[in-house]
Amino acid sequence: MATQKAPSLLSATLASGSSLVLLQLFSRIVTFVLNQALVRLVSPQVFGTTSIQFELLLSTILFLSREGVRNALLRASSQKPSNSDTTSPLVTNISLLPVALGIPTAIGSALIYLGSSSSTTSSQPRFQISVLLYVLAAFFELLSEPLYIRTQNELRFHVRVRAEGTAVMLKTIVTFLVLVAAPEDYALVAFALGQTAYGLTMLILFLIACRDNLDLVPKQVAITVKDHTEKRYFDPALFNLSVAMTGQSLVKHFLTEGDKFLVSRLSPLADQGGYAVAANYGSLVARIVFQPIEETARVFFSKTLSSSVPPSPDPKSNHSAKRKEYLQTASTVLTTLLLVFTHLLLLLITFAPPYLPLALSLALPRKYLSTSAPRILAVYVYYIPAMAYNGVLEAFLASAASTSDLRAQARWLLAFSALFVAAAVGLARGAGLGDAGLVWANAGNLALRAAYAWAFARRFFVEREAGEALGLRRVVPPAPVLAAFAAAGLAVRVSARAYEDAPVSIFAQKGHIAVGVVGVLGCLVTW
Repeated sequence: MATQKAPSLLSATLASGSSLVLLQLFSRIVTFVLNQALVRLVSPQVFGTTSIQFELLLSTILFLSREGVRNALLRASSQKPSNSDTTSPLVTNISLLPVALGIPTAIGSALIYLGSSSSTTSSQPRFQISVLLYVLAAFFELLSEPLYIRTQNELRFHVRVRAEGTAVMLKTIVTFLVLVAAPEDYALVAFALGQTAYGLTMLILFLIACRDNLDLVPKQVAITVKDHTEKRYFDPALFNLSVAMTGQSLVKHFLTEGDKFLVSRLSPLADQGGYAVAANYGSLVARIVFQPIEETARVFFSKTLSSSVPPSPDPKSNHSAKRKEYLQTASTVLTTLLLVFTHLLLLLITFAPPYLPLALSLALPRKYLSTSAPRILAVYVYYIPAMAYNGVLEAFLASAASTSDLRAQARWLLAFSALFVAAAVGLARGAGLGDAGLVWANAGNLALRAAYAWAFARRFFVEREAGEALGLRRVVPPAPVLAAFAAAGLAVRVSARAYEDAPVSIFAQKGHIAVGVVGVLGCLVTW
């Protein structure tokens, strides 16, 4: 059975990945359509407050309360619920920690935000009640977290897909209806009620999915330790890992959301709205494709590497063969994903810059063309691949790292934080790049984190005598592909210069568009 576990797990996680991609495609299309309507219904100030500041408050509460526990418990057994440790009270008790952590985190985050908000922000109609609704929405999500962890560990990915899909739809409907039906000064409340509907829907649907076993009261368990019995509430290894990952999440959250922290403090509300619109457009592909890949990769690596057996003194033993199989499967998945992301990087840097002005004139609302949105979207060409590399490499690190590895990573993350702040302020203020400078700094920060995670992955395989499984050559396209992208890049830039005086419209630049289509097809065929 053990030798079949990695392939069956790979099949399960691939099914999960495809489901999550479809979920993200559905939710992002719905959200995109909603945002296209919302940016025309509300002012940039309101959109900036909700999409930057309120979303930052929400993500802070959720990330700090649950991320460490969620990632640690992915390493619990994924066998059938009847004989797994996913239903062990020692594991279930740990899954309750996000609820306990969420109460002080939510109260503290809300008080800090309300106390530090500028008078321009806090003077908006119904600002305080909107903040309270976002806190309530976060707490609803945290109440569903123990059930989310249970279904993930039992590989019941369809539960999450159904819950999130329904929640996104209700959030969209509630937000839009309140905006249309209520007076203009209820704009902030409309977004807050939509988020509250999302959190409550998630809680209700997870309760329904797990209704056969809703006993979530913490229980003591008697276990034998060195010939004597002890009563414990938590599995020691998983609890220590949860603590380490939760402590690390504070720094990681600042690095992940650092641009929003800084833009909410350095930029006027109108530019925050432009930044939010640019982020929604720029991260559309990242959220639809890369977020599901990152999440399913974390599940797969956690289960595969936790099943990997320790080294055997006999390299020809069945024991050693199983270990090699697990490591080979993990390395193949990792290098395949990184190779795909390298092709994505080539596609973006080859074709996006020459066609971005035309795309922005068609997709971006006119009132946002004068904000920082166009400059920010130009930087997203490089930010999106950095996000992709970092996501999957940190998923591997989080799945394979020991507690001491996590402490070492935390120290490096602190150093990256200092570099990020210095670069962000220097580029935004000193170099005069404004909000685009924050995105450049964030892209550099993600690149550094990805490089650290790559070095960890290389060391991980070398220490297990599988260094050949992860090499740089396996993630770089062959020479013909690189040549095809180079030729296409030259052709579209020559075409862009020839059409630089033409009106920015599809009809006027149809020749330029044709060159791009031929170039993309040529690169894809060569790939």
